[in-house]
Amino acid sequence: MKLLSMLLSLYLLVSIEAYANTQVNVSEAFNEMKSLVGVWKKENGKSPNFSVSFELTANGSVLVETWLRKGRKHSFTMYHLDNEGLMATHYCPQGNQPRMKLAKESTIDDLRFKFFDATNLSDLADSHQHSLGFEFSKKTNSILRKESYVSSDDEEHSALQLVRVK
Repeated sequence: MKLLSMLLSLYLLVSIEAYANTQVNVSEAFNEMKSLVGVWKKENGKSPNFSVSFELTANGSVLVETWLRKGRKHSFTMYHLDNEGLMATHYCPQGNQPRMKLAKESTIDDLRFKFFDATNLSDLADSHQHSLGFEFSKKTNSILRKESYVSSDDEEHSALQLVRVK
């Protein structure tokens, strides 16, 4: 019985340590997000009137993601630290502002944000961005930007492979 208790304790200790090692440090995650500063376009280049830009503001404490279509600003997402978390607030053309937090299962090469709450969203059944993610590829200097929108009808997933232009 003593041996079983000791083995169980060892297993729990190893499991907890392994779990802790899979969680990404939020400061490191934000620094990885800051590496996106610049202008990005779809990898296939079939949409010359579309780009995504990232820039820092507020003394480097906020990363602003701006979508441009036909030279006009379409939407914004702001990324910033929040004590022990990393937040993303999406300012959507639909008029709502979903806030997402960095998910615990994120890794430094696969940052995932999950819905936390929203402003100007009267009902969770109304269409809103529900998740957001970035897969970083150092080899190809590209990112895969994934997102989902949820409404009462369904959940829509989309992904963009982006390459740096500037």
